[in-house]
Amino acid sequence: MKKNKIIFWISTVIIAVLVGLTPILTWNDPQGIDMITNHLGYPLYFLKTLNVLKIIGGLVLLIPQVPARVKEWAYVGFAIDFIAATVSLVAVDGAIPQSFFPMIFMIILAVSYFYKEKIA
Repeated sequence: MKKNKIIFWISTVIIAVLVGLTPILTWNDPQGIDMITNHLGYPLYFLKTLNVLKIIGGLVLLIPQVPARVKEWAYVGFAIDFIAATVSLVAVDGAIPQSFFPMIFMIILAVSYFYKEKIA
């Protein structure tokens, strides 16, 4: 049981910090803005919206008092983000290894979700 909690918290913290809270530090990063707007062709407001939702999702996963149903939505939101990012990268760059980088986070997210259910 303790092992399950450790695996859950490690995977959850990785998602929450690297994906959910990093946008706080990279909000106006020129490379990130260029990637979303010029390389992938999305409007700048899309990046701002994603950043806000990622920050909220990261906090939701980390705060134990948040209701389970809200956490479910955070997991779904991150899954959609990782799938959409992969599809976007494959559409623009082709099926090169770098295009599948978001799937690494999808696997970590799946581990977090699986162990959340195990310890519940």
